[in-house]
Amino acid sequence: MNSGDCVVGNMGSDQRFDYSALGDAVNLAARLESQSKTYDVTIVIGEATRAMAPSYAAIELDLIRVQGKQEAVRIYTLLGDAAVALSAEFGDLAQHHATMLSDYRAQDWAGTLAALAECRGRDARLEPLYDLYESRIAYYRDHDPPGPDWDGVFVADTK
Repeated sequence: MNSGDCVVGNMGSDQRFDYSALGDAVNLAARLESQSKTYDVTIVIGEATRAMAPSYAAIELDLIRVQGKQEAVRIYTLLGDAAVALSAEFGDLAQHHATMLSDYRAQDWAGTLAALAECRGRDARLEPLYDLYESRIAYYRDHDPPGPDWDGVFVADTK
């Protein structure tokens, strides 16, 4: 799900036209939809949509660069409404999750794993996401780490 300016309606000529939606926001929404499989969540929302609903319970999934875009975008998943966002349980999860992402981007693998342990068991919908981060860390430990100039961006190679 993404928000932004777009053109929507019947497009084409007298011989051939179709109802369509065009624009950068639409293209990004299509790329984000496919990321729901990567992160194993039901809803992926972009930064613009998150900014339009700040009171909802959402957590950042990652900072990614999708195909066709040069700039990285933060992506989120929605976990509940404003009442959930105000709960102590969500607040604790959000705090540990933010620490996990911060440590991950700093390449502090031990800190990331410690924060992941704090996140585990708080929301079953996020367990596959935490598995994904653990597998990334295992890869970086077994292979070359990203390097000192790494910006923490995951490059999505699928549409």
